[in-house]
Amino acid sequence: MVITCHNQGAFLAQAIESALAQTYPGVEVIVVDDGSTDETAEVAARYPDVRLVSQPRAGLPAARNAGLGLCTGDVVTFLDADDRLLPHAVETGVRALLAHPEAACVAGHYRLIDAAGTVTAEWARAPVDFDPYAALLRRNHIGMHAAVLYRRAVLVELGGFDTTLRACEDYDVYLRLARAHDIHVHGVLIAEYRRHAGNLSRDPVLMLEAALRVHRRQWPYVRTRPRYLAAYREGRAFWRDYYGGQVLELLRTGTGDATRIRRAAWALLVHHPWGLARAGLPAVRAALLRRIWRRIRRGIAAAIRRGAPAPRRRSVRFGDLRRLTPISEVFGFDRGQPIDRRYIEAFVARHRADVRGRVLEFGDAVYTTRFGGDRVAHSDVWHVEEERPGTTIVGDLTRADHVPSEAFDCIICTQTLHLIYDLPAAVRTLHRILKPGGVVLATVPGVSRVASDEWGPRWCWSLTVTSARRLFEECFPTDRIEVAAAGNVLAATAFHYGLASHELRPEELDTHDPHYPVVVTVRAQKPQAG
Repeated sequence: MVITCHNQGAFLAQAIESALAQTYPGVEVIVVDDGSTDETAEVAARYPDVRLVSQPRAGLPAARNAGLGLCTGDVVTFLDADDRLLPHAVETGVRALLAHPEAACVAGHYRLIDAAGTVTAEWARAPVDFDPYAALLRRNHIGMHAAVLYRRAVLVELGGFDTTLRACEDYDVYLRLARAHDIHVHGVLIAEYRRHAGNLSRDPVLMLEAALRVHRRQWPYVRTRPRYLAAYREGRAFWRDYYGGQVLELLRTGTGDATRIRRAAWALLVHHPWGLARAGLPAVRAALLRRIWRRIRRGIAAAIRRGAPAPRRRSVRFGDLRRLTPISEVFGFDRGQPIDRRYIEAFVARHRADVRGRVLEFGDAVYTTRFGGDRVAHSDVWHVEEERPGTTIVGDLTRADHVPSEAFDCIICTQTLHLIYDLPAAVRTLHRILKPGGVVLATVPGVSRVASDEWGPRWCWSLTVTSARRLFEECFPTDRIEVAAAGNVLAATAFHYGLASHELRPEELDTHDPHYPVVVTVRAQKPQAG
């Protein structure tokens, strides 16, 4: 469980205690302090079973991604520091996931509480299972984020939360999930949503802009699927009326300073102009005229400045790239799913049929479990260090006489070989311990930074398609080897800077240029005996 907190220390203790009181055993609780200046760290330190992680202010989506990257369980839920869970929340969610193995997440109901923690209203949502994507296009029928329990691996594969969003990042995740997975609403009351003056949702202008922005992202998908067009149009009307009505009320009451009034008027002009026209408020018209006049003056000033010599046509605007340090020092793990992991997971997913029988994986058994399922009869994990949880084989891949020959039906060797200096010896071992007919699924870095953690001193190689093929051809028949590269100049640049996969569009990630191999993939099969 991830609890995110920014200056909500006054409520944090209640959130932590609701997490620790769960009836489901062994719940891992991580508190992410997102640049708080209040007593957040002191409150979290009172609980020895809680892991506290502090980071500079980065926003709610980045805080959630940081917590997601630290989780070790198969499921994860996100609790804001000012909200609470009922004791049976996690247990109910786990049971629902077991009953609905096709679901990427399950959601329950919640009720409203005030700043003092007193229940003010029940907030029941009607279960919607027939087409979760269409239902979410119409409106966010899930509502409170803490009422959702995710399968962690699916959320990681999705890329986590979009850090460019200031609000509605949970709605964005629901929509992206629902396009490819089922979402089940189990209908049990499991959470309490606290309404108070500090709620982000109390800013209707922000919520109007964010909801419509997230909703608009679905248009490229919806436009080619006519069955969703009606739901999409209904959803846009709903969000305009729902938050637009709140913005109109703000204008009618004149709540806030002049800047807030102008901002509200402009938001309605852009997103809900007919609502603004119906309002007919003199103060609104004056605010809009002032803003429009400012834009005209800026345009005139810019035109005057353009009298200077124009830049060369092919000049480059470096922006955030003109820096000497990456945006993320950990390959983008702290922002979501690293770009290379997207390519790696897609490669293993394409060859999931090979993950069967007795399977060996290096480091952990994540891909074995995720892509092998009930096809796996026995799972082994190889690590170079002893006493790592789940490890069954310890040793150096170049000197592995203690591992029996022809033992494995499948070997998953992702991002491992580049840490070994004697690559030919390592591949010979892989060939020896593989059963006849068995398959090695291997990936190696191509265009990549060198890790700054414990693996940095071990980092020896980056490979190309040519060198990877020649390496495996020393042991495997040429016609049993498939080598490919994934990446392009944009993906490679973004990967170097530490961006996450969700920060690029799918078509940008899936365009492959052999000159910029971010990841090189190898599928090699050992011939059958005789």
